Amino acid sequence: MALRLVADFDLGKDVLPWLRAQRAVSEASGAGSGSADVLENDYESLRVLNVERNGNIIYTYKDDKGNVVFGLYDCQTRQNELLYTFEKDLQVFSCSVNSERTLLAASLVQSTKEGKRNELQPGSKCLTLLLEIHPVNNVKVLKAVDSYIWVQFLYPHVESHPLPENRLLLISEEKYIEQFRIHVAQEDGNRVVIKNSGHLPRDRIAEDFVWAQWDMSEQRLYYIDLKKSRSILKCIQFYADESYNLMFEVPLDISLSNSGFKLVNFGCDYHEDRDKFSKHLTLCVFTNHTGSLCVCYSPKCASWEQITYSVFYIHKGHSKTFTTSLENVGSHVTKGITFLNLDYYVAVYLPGHFFHLLNVQHPDLICHNLFLTGNNEMIDMLPHCPLQSLSGSLVLDCCSGKLYRALLSQSSLLQLLQNTRLDCEKMAALHCALYCGQGAQFLEGQIIQWISENVSACHSFDLIQEFIIASSYWSVYSETSNMDKLLPHSSVLTWNTVLSFKGYWEKLNSNLEYVKYAKPHFHYNNSVVRREWHNLISEEKTGKRRSTAYVRNILDNAVKVISNLEARNLGPRLTPLLQEEDSHQRLLMGLMVSELKDHFLRHLQGVEKKKIEQMVLDYISKLLDLICHIVETSWRKHNLHSWVLHFNSRGSAAEFAVFHIMTRILEATNSLFLPLPPGFHTLHTILGVHCLPLHNLLHCIDSGVLLLTETAVIRLMKDLDNTEKNEKLKFSIIVRLPPLIGQKICRLWDHPMSSNIISRNHVTRLLQNYKKQPRNSMIDKSSFSVEFLPLNYFIEILTDIESSNQALYPFEGRDNVDAEFVEEAALKHTTMLLGL
Repeated sequence: MALRLVADFDLGKDVLPWLRAQRAVSEASGAGSGSADVLENDYESLRVLNVERNGNIIYTYKDDKGNVVFGLYDCQTRQNELLYTFEKDLQVFSCSVNSERTLLAASLVQSTKEGKRNELQPGSKCLTLLLEIHPVNNVKVLKAVDSYIWVQFLYPHVESHPLPENRLLLISEEKYIEQFRIHVAQEDGNRVVIKNSGHLPRDRIAEDFVWAQWDMSEQRLYYIDLKKSRSILKCIQFYADESYNLMFEVPLDISLSNSGFKLVNFGCDYHEDRDKFSKHLTLCVFTNHTGSLCVCYSPKCASWEQITYSVFYIHKGHSKTFTTSLENVGSHVTKGITFLNLDYYVAVYLPGHFFHLLNVQHPDLICHNLFLTGNNEMIDMLPHCPLQSLSGSLVLDCCSGKLYRALLSQSSLLQLLQNTRLDCEKMAALHCALYCGQGAQFLEGQIIQWISENVSACHSFDLIQEFIIASSYWSVYSETSNMDKLLPHSSVLTWNTVLSFKGYWEKLNSNLEYVKYAKPHFHYNNSVVRREWHNLISEEKTGKRRSTAYVRNILDNAVKVISNLEARNLGPRLTPLLQEEDSHQRLLMGLMVSELKDHFLRHLQGVEKKKIEQMVLDYISKLLDLICHIVETSWRKHNLHSWVLHFNSRGSAAEFAVFHIMTRILEATNSLFLPLPPGFHTLHTILGVHCLPLHNLLHCIDSGVLLLTETAVIRLMKDLDNTEKNEKLKFSIIVRLPPLIGQKICRLWDHPMSSNIISRNHVTRLLQNYKKQPRNSMIDKSSFSVEFLPLNYFIEILTDIESSNQALYPFEGRDNVDAEFVEEAALKHTTMLLGL
């Protein structure tokens, strides 16, 4: 299944054995009843009450005398501790303990049966008590009312030393929230007592609300109050210095006026009158460390034939509403759908019916969401009882007393990627799998293996392109919280005055400012690199290159990238990549380093320049490494060897398969204008010569699919003999080379055609700046062996120009071409044309 629930805590395994051990000790001392039935009754009454910010779990049960027992499970030491025994037969429905475990707050319901009304407060139904537990001493009644009261201690973020004041929230069914400030004093060693217990200071935090949620991890209170039937979401942040602030007010387009009263994450809801509270309304707020804030809402269902739910992406400034029709409505349906916070994702599911995974960081791309319906094993295995989503991907099942850690299953996502027929599900599964396995080379290897075998599996997007962009993004994502704004995460493009806060609120406000002002988007693209690269290549062709220092700096950037890449991958490579100069790719690589570094420096304020430079090197190295990895995987799969690099045989089916996937890589990188590993074009061209007929080969060269590198052409000239077929190939290649490379290659080919090209280029260069001068001397025919006046005259002019150039530039290097060579080449060419 796509979602795995790994049990962190289980009442039956982590508490019950301890209770049995305690009972055995009691029996041995003669204090216990020794009845197995009593122990089973204890287990039936055993239930989780609350999960505190530090992860400790408070539970309760009734002993054989009907007394209420409070216990605590320490998630760090994995040990149980008896907190308190209340010698009354009451029902506990809310409880909280302070961080020092010296105070216990509990709300208990007195029995309404005749003769069972508790005599502590005869006129009340609910008692809210504050208990001293080190040592067991004073009991203070905070509330004795007929409405329900929930309790929650605040946990300061600074826990290095005990604070003299404890703060306790009381949430009343009468729609108000109070904060009690409890001063404690330490006496007689470890004895902790409440000071001035007769009068505890209190503050009214909120009132007239219909819904509230507690965020135990971040110590935040969310609540909704109704103003003229409008639902206003408010948030209060509590701080360690005993202060609190109202952080925001956001109107929500939902109607809660007739929805009753609802609390979320204020412990487990076990009270007897829970039927009077809303069953079907589901509303919760999810946040994560990236600064996202989502409100998930599902109204009461008039019919189970159709489910509607909405997600408000507050950090993006918009919302989405989804409606799905249920199949097999007659089957078992739970009381409502479940929302789970999975950090980068929100899961929405109704067991046995549907599972929806929403990407909350990039909600504008629906193709990054995963929606599964029907009798899919991925959703059938999820619990059918309501789950309570806590912070940090924790999920509480109050019915079974289990605390789970919700994880996305990499293996299931890979299976879905491989088996689903829908492009949108492939896209979603790919991104979700990469998110789950950030930096996991084994996972990337599995994805690359699948891509190499299914490179044409997707029709609506380029699979290689999407993988390279997404995987490179995740490789540097954790470096800074703003990375999602600065780097593209996908190749698919469209599918108030803020106070100075730190941490989460700073990131949320950054997201809101980005939504407000980001026109155009801050995402980096290679448009500037494309323009500058073409300028440099044009200058190279014309022989006009700007300052040597500028170009050297760009090439130095490329050297750093390749060094960084080689340092990350120490294993041997079968493919000959990164082993040649390929100045064009190094220029592109170096330009991308410069532009991406400038992009980060503009938008990452306060980040060290050295760290930014390393992030840039890591990102571009990752891009190149993924390309190398894809080629290497295909190379190994088809069992190719080094002999492929020679031209002494025709291409096999295996070579054609590798050529095909390299062509797909080239298409993916060209549209994004990404650099390729030096040596890529050489290998691609060699495979093209092996696999393609001449007319297809030349078409690929002319259309830019194959790029002729100096290394590839030199190898072609040396390896192929001068048969008629090979001569035709060689000549077709030479005439398509840039002039500077073409002249160099011609000298390696001992053939009349090569001599002809050399002489033509030489004459063209000499005559470009030739100005006719009056000539006083007659032609000296004795120096020439051919009695062909036009040719003799032409050779004399060339000789004269060469002599003049040598006189003017005596130290300038010559290219070993002279007039006599031109004369010889001209005669040979004429002979060939005349068929002599």
